[in-house]
Amino acid sequence: MNILYEWYQRTISDPQAVILVLLLAAGFLVMATLGQMLAPVLAGVVIAYLLDGVVEKCHRLGAPRVSAVVVVFVLFMSFVVFALVWLVPRLSSQVTQLIRQLPDIVQTAQALMLTLPEKYPNLFTVTQVNELGAAIRADITEASQRILSLSLPAVFGLISIMVYIILVPVLAFFFLKDKDRLLGWVSQRVPRQRRLVDEVARDVNTQVSNYVRGKVWEIFIVGAVTFAVFTFLGLQYALLLATMVGLSVIIPYIGAAVVTLPIAVIAWFQWGWSAEFGWTLVVYGVLQALDGHLLVPLLFSEVVNLHPVAIIVAILVFGGLWGFWGVFFAIPLATLVQAVMQAWPRKAIEEADTHPEPVR
Repeated sequence: MNILYEWYQRTISDPQAVILVLLLAAGFLVMATLGQMLAPVLAGVVIAYLLDGVVEKCHRLGAPRVSAVVVVFVLFMSFVVFALVWLVPRLSSQVTQLIRQLPDIVQTAQALMLTLPEKYPNLFTVTQVNELGAAIRADITEASQRILSLSLPAVFGLISIMVYIILVPVLAFFFLKDKDRLLGWVSQRVPRQRRLVDEVARDVNTQVSNYVRGKVWEIFIVGAVTFAVFTFLGLQYALLLATMVGLSVIIPYIGAAVVTLPIAVIAWFQWGWSAEFGWTLVVYGVLQALDGHLLVPLLFSEVVNLHPVAIIVAILVFGGLWGFWGVFFAIPLATLVQAVMQAWPRKAIEEADTHPEPVR
């Protein structure tokens, strides 16, 4: 009981710790209960957070904040329009072509599998290979038909699409324009004695801002370079594969390994066991090495100091809770947990040390 009492006195009894716990609990409760309804607002906050770094740099260079907001926002909307008009239709076309070509790929792979019983009779039988090929072909055919029958309005709903297209940019613009006013409004409605909360917030903001903005740049750089290289090599579905490679950097360690399979399959189906196939895999490996050993240190400068095990656990936990956005923000959320764990015990111990018990 004495151990529990001492732990309570050092941690839970601290009003700063109680305030921090209550604010974190309130935030997670809002996300869990109202996250779907507030999705446009959260998307607007994320976009404004991403653009705020550029706005702040322009403002420090002497540009008025409103002018910087307008210029940055116009550039962002120009990119969005470009993505909707040029990128999305081409991606959709390549996805459709790939799905229609999947049966041929499966048939070619099955022909290769039929040679396994001859080469390894102790491991494979003709019946096993035929059953496996039939199961794979049936699953791919069903999935292909399901994907081809869907359209963007059918998946998300026309009203939802219109809400996101119109409401999210408007919210992002006002979040950028009235940033100080909104933060002041929030500051007035939380306890004034929030030293621990402010410390954690500063730490997390430094880590997350560098991570999220750096990750967005990494996605574009890796995707663009991969598209240029795959186009130069003549690989089919270069845009689709480059997009997958770019998005794969969201999931450290796992994403690159997962994307390797479709790249290898498409390259093998296009060229077979040839020099082109080997060069494609070698170049892809070089790109991954450059990303991990050159681009990532330049963009992040080791700002996020998390163990690989912690990163993987965060991806599994937050991805299971919130899907894509949980995966995207897994490392920032893990950084928040780390900042709380580091700030909380240290402050409690320091306060205990400043008021030592009298020696009897």
